[in-house]
Amino acid sequence: MSKRVLTTESGAPVADNQNSATAGAGGPILLQDQHLLEKLARFNRERIPERVVHARGSGAYGYFEVTDDVTGFTRADFLSEVGRRTETFIRFSTVADSLGGADAVRDPRGFALKFYTDEGNYDLVGNNTPVFFIKDPIKFPDFIHSQKRDPFTGRQEPDNVWDFWAHSPEATHQITWLMGDRGIPASYRHMNGYGSHTYQWTNAAGEAFFVKYHFKTNQGVRSLSADQGAELAGKDAASHQTDLLQAIERGVNPSWTLHVQVMPAAEAADYRFNPFDVTKVWPHCDYPLQRVGRLVLDRNPDNVFAEVEQAAFSPNNFVPGIGPSPDKMLQGRLFAYADAHRYRLGINHTQLPVNAPKAAVVDNYGRDGLHATRYGSRQDKNYEPNSYSGPAETGAALAAPFAVHGWTGTHEAPAHTKDDDFFQAGELYRLMSADEKDRLVANIAGGLSQVTRDDVIEKNLAHFHAADADYGTRVEEAVRALRED
Repeated sequence: MSKRVLTTESGAPVADNQNSATAGAGGPILLQDQHLLEKLARFNRERIPERVVHARGSGAYGYFEVTDDVTGFTRADFLSEVGRRTETFIRFSTVADSLGGADAVRDPRGFALKFYTDEGNYDLVGNNTPVFFIKDPIKFPDFIHSQKRDPFTGRQEPDNVWDFWAHSPEATHQITWLMGDRGIPASYRHMNGYGSHTYQWTNAAGEAFFVKYHFKTNQGVRSLSADQGAELAGKDAASHQTDLLQAIERGVNPSWTLHVQVMPAAEAADYRFNPFDVTKVWPHCDYPLQRVGRLVLDRNPDNVFAEVEQAAFSPNNFVPGIGPSPDKMLQGRLFAYADAHRYRLGINHTQLPVNAPKAAVVDNYGRDGLHATRYGSRQDKNYEPNSYSGPAETGAALAAPFAVHGWTGTHEAPAHTKDDDFFQAGELYRLMSADEKDRLVANIAGGLSQVTRDDVIEKNLAHFHAADADYGTRVEEAVRALRED
């Protein structure tokens, strides 16, 4: 077997990769050493800006297999028949910390899934919680600023975290999730995934439905206490990455069962609370889970940078039969995610192997830009319409339209009969066992007691009291006890 030859970026063989060219045996390095200059220059540039959120992540390839007939709800081709398999790539992540942070921390987890379908890539970008902290994207930059490192102290500040939450009562439901037992998953394999937002499905007859996605882990939900998480983070900062990598390498392929909740579009307007509010769940008694299929992960990436760090997901990557809803947070993400990737990876990030369609052909008039690899033939035109047999529009919308009316301007979301920022947080608290409530109260009090301003503490306590009287009283007593110590 012949030995592989080391080359420069231009393909020329490298004679010596151990010693730089110098002027004599002990002389200074020569500017003409192209291999040295190329290596150093490339090294200086081999990092790209990290994600503003979801910076630390892990990924794997796999497949999605349809197990149940859902053609009555959607005409999406990859969901069209039982037994149909579609290749997938998933990226798990923490949200608030930087690329160098630890995995076993109290934080929501990203659950971003790319389906390489025959009709193009479909990206489902969710979390391991069914709800989120805020309901309007205009608050998102402020929310993230409050959770990230303070520009003066360089650390996450409890004052900032809880001050923002004090002024955002809609966050109470997600805070109850985050501070509860599922706030620190034992691994990526042992947590559920959710689309979180409301999406639209449209069937072949043009009927529209609103749906929520639930990926239930087949490994069982396992979580860590605050002490267990701190211990694991100290032993192996990359604990979740290690677990996922080693499990797949052993052939222990993790899997999830996908269920959806389905709401006929006509029922949305009169539902008792706003079904497009991402701070709320749809009770299963109203819209039961309906099984769709299973997700299996069976292959690790060959290169973490190329395939995990450069993976780009955008919730505006839909396929026929699936589309958006009036969910305001989703509407903001339709722009923000794709734009973040244009900044981080360049305008042609969709041509990178991990992001490029695998089962569909890309044929459009996009040309040029940094790292362009797709040009077309010399006869192809770069405009449309044209008289040269270029690709043309289909005239068929991916999803059904929904009616809009009213005056332009900034508006609060329309109120439904049971809209409330606290009721579902209270419902979640009341579902917990006594031990779960103990841990929830301790986790909240541990952070809230560090806040230096009494008025911020009082505003947050009022939210927990509004959710449930016992909930608020126990948090208030725990915070007082910690502050008196």
